[in-house]
Amino acid sequence: MDTTHGPMGPLETPFRNTDMNPSFNRRHFLAGSAATAVAASSVNAAGLAALPDMAQRDSADTAGPWTPPGVTGAGRPYNPVVTLNGWTAPWRMKDGAKEFHLVAEPVVREMAPGFLVNMWGYNGQSPGPTIEVVEGDRVRIFVTNRLPEHTTIHWHGQRLPNGMDGVGGLNQPQIAPGKTFVYEFVARRPGTFMYHPHADEMVQMAMGMMGLWITHPRQKHPLIEDVQRDYAFLLNAFDVEPGSRTPRINTMLDFNIWGFNSRVFPAISPLVARLGERVRVRVGNLTMTNHPVHIHGIEFEVTGTDGGPTPKGARWPEVTTDIAVGQMRQIEFIADEPGDWALHCHKSHHTMGAMGHGVPTMIGVDHRGLVGGLQRAAPDYMVMGERGMADMGDMEMELPANTFPMMTGRGPYGPIEMGGMFTLLKVRADQKAGDYGDPGWYAQPPGSQAREVQGPPDPAPSSPTPPSSATTSQPAASARKPAAQRHAH
Repeated sequence: MDTTHGPMGPLETPFRNTDMNPSFNRRHFLAGSAATAVAASSVNAAGLAALPDMAQRDSADTAGPWTPPGVTGAGRPYNPVVTLNGWTAPWRMKDGAKEFHLVAEPVVREMAPGFLVNMWGYNGQSPGPTIEVVEGDRVRIFVTNRLPEHTTIHWHGQRLPNGMDGVGGLNQPQIAPGKTFVYEFVARRPGTFMYHPHADEMVQMAMGMMGLWITHPRQKHPLIEDVQRDYAFLLNAFDVEPGSRTPRINTMLDFNIWGFNSRVFPAISPLVARLGERVRVRVGNLTMTNHPVHIHGIEFEVTGTDGGPTPKGARWPEVTTDIAVGQMRQIEFIADEPGDWALHCHKSHHTMGAMGHGVPTMIGVDHRGLVGGLQRAAPDYMVMGERGMADMGDMEMELPANTFPMMTGRGPYGPIEMGGMFTLLKVRADQKAGDYGDPGWYAQPPGSQAREVQGPPDPAPSSPTPPSSATTSQPAASARKPAAQRHAH
């Protein structure tokens, strides 16, 4: 991937232009390759010559903010949004409209290094690229379907003509495989919106078809503050069986992979800010359940939803806001406390990796006298959970191929013991304005960190009731696998 230089130092170019053919054959996996290739080839290069380029991006790193050179929209200049582990779609001006080109297609998303998931998305990614415009812009979006079935796009939360709303069968014919449709309307109000299919939703949204839409205000707005950092991401849930790569689309609630913009901690980029900056974070939810998003170290206000800016009299300080299915929440705060602060969903199982839902609770179960015999019969047997699951945060154990560990991610003091919907807000006094680079771990000033109290030891906890004499011949075995059989996560 080519790089360019910006305020962060070396940055990935946020997109590349492609025609219909490159990298398509490696992505199809749910339908026969011949049928899919025929569908794609029915939109030939000559037919697409008058359309905007099909910009694509393979990297899952966060792209820097993108503003077209010399053009800032229909009105006042705006501070461009930064899509967490995503990118902003390029556009061109033609006949007074901003033209975009979205390609619905099978993609492979790297949710974490070495953990690849087969998805459906847009322009090489899931979620698709963020569409970023200004209130009053006329927007023209070409949508090409490379999927093995028909699709549409619904512009979630937008005011627009009924025929542009994107509900297949109700507002428009479905977009057949290999066909290109065009949507055109005016971005009538500022805010945070989404796009997603309204066609075979159970499959297409469960496979990752979604993206963000940001409309900036055309003029100074009484309810919209200027900010120095503007972040955005979508919440995701997938059921990916250990050792597999394709989500189980019929799962209703028992998901095991939870992410921000289809990335899982520790592979999610941090949100960084200079001390004292005003920060906006836009979060959308297209999963099957609600998510209480919590930020440590600061208080924020909900300043907007997908319905528009929140009246100032309806705002109050919060540290957690619940985001229901199909909702957007826009929160803002002053980054006035330096440090590395956790930002995560407060449903505890949403900050885990690939969990098994049928695992029994073993807390307090006495394994003395049993483990030796079990390990003679099954050498890989491990005791898990009798003292809780914290040991797994630092455990090295063999996993099936393409499986994300349940507890992962390390900080400067050891395992963080969380994954999934978790990242960090990093506030630094010396972070330069416009610099989105990771400043590394925060060094607490002397005397400002929790520490061990020196003194006489606490009395040891009482032992459980001894088992019968028939089972007391051996000491309790370690919960870890033999060193020779461990493999790093």
